[in-house]
Amino acid sequence: MFENIKAVFFDMDGTIVDSMWMWKKIDIEFLGKHNIELPDNLQREIEGMSFSETAVYFKERFSLKESLEEIKKIWNNMAIDKYKNEVKLKKGVMPVLELLRDKGYKTGIATSNSMELALACIEANGIKKYFDAIVTGCDVGAGKPAPDIYLKNAKICNVLPKESLVFEDVVQGIEAGHNAGMRVCAVFDEYSVYIDEEKHRKADYYINDFNEVIKELRKAEI
Repeated sequence: MFENIKAVFFDMDGTIVDSMWMWKKIDIEFLGKHNIELPDNLQREIEGMSFSETAVYFKERFSLKESLEEIKKIWNNMAIDKYKNEVKLKKGVMPVLELLRDKGYKTGIATSNSMELALACIEANGIKKYFDAIVTGCDVGAGKPAPDIYLKNAKICNVLPKESLVFEDVVQGIEAGHNAGMRVCAVFDEYSVYIDEEKHRKADYYINDFNEVIKELRKAEI
């Protein structure tokens, strides 16, 4: 898994933190205030979109009167306390981050979330110090599956795409990593179990949790 790898980049929600349950609740509550029922297919349709792209999608699909900035502000306000106090790291993430830093790998986050929420989450979980780069979909030209967010991580970390390994929990993220010319490991998450077969098929590797990575990382040489 780590052969010829110099940098490791992580999606955030559903990959290193258990947070997808929260966003479904927020979508239900947000749309409920507009007397709109959550569509069954909404999760699949917005997967990979940046925070800004998702706001555009919601405004257009549901004919919302709020501006894009107002929508994003509402979402930030609804989510920030949960990110600070309820969202936790997934199993094995901390020892993997410690091993990566000890072994000298560059590391980065590539999240579709807002920077405000991303920082709140990783600071609350004590892992900000482990990352050399934190890039959001709003920082680049397009959300996943476009490669932009991973290419910017590689540029910040001064590594080639082919020297990079990506961890992702959804298909659009897997495609983004491959579109950037990187190897990709799919991560199990119960909120994307309905696309698990597709994740297995498209990713180079698949893990149920990050404890499976520790053995590979211990024997790896950078």
